[in-house]
Amino acid sequence: MSRILVTEERCKGCLLCTTVCPVSIIRQSERINLQGYKVAEVRAEDMATCTGCTSCATICPDMAIEVWRGKKQKKAA
Repeated sequence: MSRILVTEERCKGCLLCTTVCPVSIIRQSERINLQGYKVAEVRAEDMATCTGCTSCATICPDMAIEVWRGKKQKKAA
């Protein structure tokens, strides 16, 4: 399972990450950071859907997103 981490104080709420997410799990939060921006978020229940593609981290102009890729589990024969 992959995990998306958003550093809220770096996020400026541009939401470019939402446009490139292939599974549409990144949303605008109602939380506001110290700069006054509504930040991007991924809900815990949606995290299992993350493909680990890193598109969100790649497009983020503020380097506010990190993607941690989980180890792939081998299928039992």
